[in-house]
Amino acid sequence: MNTIVVIGAGTMGNGIAHTFAQSGFQVNLVDVSTQALEKGVSTIRTNLERMQSKGTLTELEKDQTLGRISSFTELGKAIDNTQLIVEAATENLELKLKIFKQMDALAPSETILATNTSSISITQIASVTSRPDKVIGMHFMNPVPVMKLVEIIKGYSSSKETFDKVYQWSKDLGKIPVEVNDYPGFVANRILMPMINEAIETLYNRVAGVQEIDTVMKLGMAHPMGPLQLADFIGLDVCLAILNVMHDGFKNPKYAPSPLLVNMVRAGKLGIKSGEGFYDYSQGRKAENVSKSFYSGF
Repeated sequence: MNTIVVIGAGTMGNGIAHTFAQSGFQVNLVDVSTQALEKGVSTIRTNLERMQSKGTLTELEKDQTLGRISSFTELGKAIDNTQLIVEAATENLELKLKIFKQMDALAPSETILATNTSSISITQIASVTSRPDKVIGMHFMNPVPVMKLVEIIKGYSSSKETFDKVYQWSKDLGKIPVEVNDYPGFVANRILMPMINEAIETLYNRVAGVQEIDTVMKLGMAHPMGPLQLADFIGLDVCLAILNVMHDGFKNPKYAPSPLLVNMVRAGKLGIKSGEGFYDYSQGRKAENVSKSFYSGF
């Protein structure tokens, strides 16, 4: 496989493009927004320069990686002769179904269509295509260039051939692929999101403050990052979307999102991406202080 296509130049999309390009693949990065593409490529360049400054990448390797990435605003111009397309758009069912219909109509019949969804049913996504046997989940972890895990999620009709190819390609990236079946939240988020939601509920019920909750989990459970800070890093809107998928899929109240999470998303407090979540990121990506909004009602 020489060329892969990544749809979506946001955090996950540019991370996936970076990882494939650094591993020697030609990458066509697609987004409807020219601005998003420019920002995505700029993020890749910044991350490569950071790796170079740490001595884990040479200047030649950095330049070669960037040289393997091409940007497109039209999917039809990006997908000639590709064996794999990875969709990494927003975690929204209607949007993903629309994209997969387009991918199916435009891509060669042998092309595998993968989605980076973190919770949405692979089987449901595959149902809008004429090739459900070639639709599969590739759930990368954020930040993609650093995190080793890839959940390979088999839909009801995903073929063994499709699974085997994607499994091997993931290993070619230096990742550790794990086979997972198609149920809401898969494995990673089925376990992670209830923990994050419970941490938000603990704050909502005034059991302890933001820093106190995160400190307990970091020092008491050896987590590298507290659950509230991790929620900010993931994006509170993404956390809410995943919990809603699991709540709808399982019909179980234990997956119901905390009212505090719902209100924060409504208020636009989404974490790092908006500059404020449980912490204040107005000075950059580092969590400097607990957001002042939590003290008004406590």
